Amino acid sequence: MSQDEAEAAPQFVKAFEPQHGLAISVAEGVQRLTAPNPSPFTFHGTNTYIVGQKSVCVIDPGPDNDAHFDALMAALQGREVTHVAVSHTHRDHSPLARRLKDRTGAVIVAEGPHRPARPLFEGEVNPFAESSDTDFIPDLALADGDAVEGDGWRLTAVHTPGHTANHAAFALEGTGILFSADHVMAWATSIVAPPDGAMSDYMASLDRLLERQDRLYLPGHGGPVTEPQAFVRALRTHRRLRERAVLERIGKGDRLISEMVKVIYATTDPRLHGAAALSVLAHIEDLVDRGLVTTDGPPRLAGEFLPA
Repeated sequence: MSQDEAEAAPQFVKAFEPQHGLAISVAEGVQRLTAPNPSPFTFHGTNTYIVGQKSVCVIDPGPDNDAHFDALMAALQGREVTHVAVSHTHRDHSPLARRLKDRTGAVIVAEGPHRPARPLFEGEVNPFAESSDTDFIPDLALADGDAVEGDGWRLTAVHTPGHTANHAAFALEGTGILFSADHVMAWATSIVAPPDGAMSDYMASLDRLLERQDRLYLPGHGGPVTEPQAFVRALRTHRRLRERAVLERIGKGDRLISEMVKVIYATTDPRLHGAAALSVLAHIEDLVDRGLVTTDGPPRLAGEFLPA
């Protein structure tokens, strides 16, 4: 890595106080409530956001967790919930939407139901199948640029596929705030796991965010991204360096993704090597589509990184 590339690497921020059970003000008219579902993939838990004052929208209500639901209802007491916005259909973000709708009568909005970025190949197993909320169906599907509004707020859907095919961010108009969900987070890079996600889509979505002028990202996990343009550029460089590392490993004779992961992610928590393998797979699929790599049949995981 050159000095310029090293300086451009994303500066991940691990410091974060989730304050589970409490709704914390993070911007004018915006509160954050973090679900108690910490893990290597969710950091300290999933962030639920409450937007508005008297009539509100709840963004990413989170997993079907009783403690989180009770804390959310306590935070909403005395306010009308008109909308529930869901960024994507992973089970740490969307399932509680149904309970919230049943309790409040709110309209559930999202890009659409869960779907893979590509069909499964013959004999392929989706390693994230159990993490996908395939029962989710929004009351209102938001096309890119569609908006919902309430008392003093207006949220516009910004389609950002990559992490999942149906991933969307939400822009709080007039504030420069973007709820970036799992597409861009301050604490770590997003998982791009085929067949649910696609690296080509993810990179295109990063490029799209660079065309915007948002001043603050409020992500699905961890703390805010306070300099989004610089951070997104660094994420893009980080992904290109990963792509280069994959090409180098192929050039040195590696033929299995597990071989590449052991070298490229040598300093990464071994608990995350399965996710890393999926990221390598996503890069290889993108490289194949661009004609930079050829494979005997569709690229796929094997051995230790297959689900039991």
